Amino acid sequence: MSDETLETDYLVVGAGAAGMAFADALLAHSDATLTIVDRRHAPGGHWIDAYPYVRLHQPSAFYGVSSAPLGRDVLDTAGTNAGYYELAGADEIRAYFAHVMRDRFLPGGRVRYFPCSEYLGDGHVVSRVAQGSWNVRVRRKVIDTTYLEGTVPATSAPPFEVAEGVRCVPAGDIARITERPERFVVIGAGKTALDTCVWLLEQNVSASSIRWIKPREAWWLNRRFQQPLAQLPGSYRGMAIQLEAMAQAASVEDLFARLEAAEFFLRVDRGFVPSMFRGAVISEAELELLRKIGDVVRLGHVRRIERDEIVLDAGRVPTSEATVHIHCAARGLMRRPLRPIFEAGRVTIQPFLWGFACYQFAMLGVIEALVESDEHKNRLCPPIAYWDTSVDYISAFLSTLANERARMAYPALASWAKETRLNPFGGIKHYRDAPDVIDARDRIKRYAATAVSNLAQLLPTNAART
Repeated sequence: MSDETLETDYLVVGAGAAGMAFADALLAHSDATLTIVDRRHAPGGHWIDAYPYVRLHQPSAFYGVSSAPLGRDVLDTAGTNAGYYELAGADEIRAYFAHVMRDRFLPGGRVRYFPCSEYLGDGHVVSRVAQGSWNVRVRRKVIDTTYLEGTVPATSAPPFEVAEGVRCVPAGDIARITERPERFVVIGAGKTALDTCVWLLEQNVSASSIRWIKPREAWWLNRRFQQPLAQLPGSYRGMAIQLEAMAQAASVEDLFARLEAAEFFLRVDRGFVPSMFRGAVISEAELELLRKIGDVVRLGHVRRIERDEIVLDAGRVPTSEATVHIHCAARGLMRRPLRPIFEAGRVTIQPFLWGFACYQFAMLGVIEALVESDEHKNRLCPPIAYWDTSVDYISAFLSTLANERARMAYPALASWAKETRLNPFGGIKHYRDAPDVIDARDRIKRYAATAVSNLAQLLPTNAART
């Protein structure tokens, strides 16, 4: 096969969570045909490369595509997520996206899927494993889900030098080591490093055998306030907690102090003020495990690992050849210059809401299907940068509130938002008479307007690209 010409309404580049959620919504709300191209061998995006012990940090109920549930909507009864709704692991998520592609997308005849294929631009697709190539004539738009694609340790080299003879592995490889090391050094401050530390401790590795190198301290969201279904009233109370703190805070630092006092935000070490905020979610049980690690190095980023020492920005610490160094320091999601999400012939997937990626990327698919002009579409969802610092949380939250009323002015969009399982608060109507919901609703009404005006005052004018 060589340079076969195909026609399609939409060419979706990337079959990860964003591309699948967008495509699912577009299929449900239009009669469009789609061609999905992905360089990986199966749908699922970064989950194909993920470390084996990774799980969602939000409940399964909020993840995936709108038309197909993920998980069984049950509470975990053991482990660090006990008492909360289940968190799908990597194997379950990969199987889920394979099911969506195989059993929901392809049978209808409106979707063609090209795995192990690269989109080269200008409608040209080439196979990565065979001699095939295709010219795709796109009648409407190319959906680019790769613009902000990040890197994961499994597929990226460490951002530091490693001397010959040093044992340095990505996070996933520690589940496959065959020789027990004397010590582990976990390098990184984000969710991968946190998961790695928790997993080691759950495998009965002594906390004294773990050194954690953290370039920055991070704020974490308490999983207690990120729950669906029967625990949704508590999550709704979390919204009230945020708005009340935002209305009353005298500074950014005061806002975070108030939210930590309400246990909405968590930090591992109370002796250090975090500067990083990626929006990751953890449980208090995970937090207690992490606090057992006493050997924490805060000397900036690792620059080089020698056989006998680790060289960092602001100092050196000893190591040994009997130590396994675990690389958890990939850059994560990109923060490239923002561009309009909707343009002639193109949709560039970017966040426009605070949190819950699948919900907002599915909403982009609904907007593309139901709203007429790109100008109107962009008014409904101007993009924001992925959050990285404490101030980014404020700007992202403000952006979420700013356009919510405009989006809900479209009846079909408002109806979808109320019914989709991906909306974290879509089911709150079922609990409207619960005491927690009544109290939270009153507090939200009381503080929302003041919170918006106060946040605008707290936010430095050049703090974030929104």
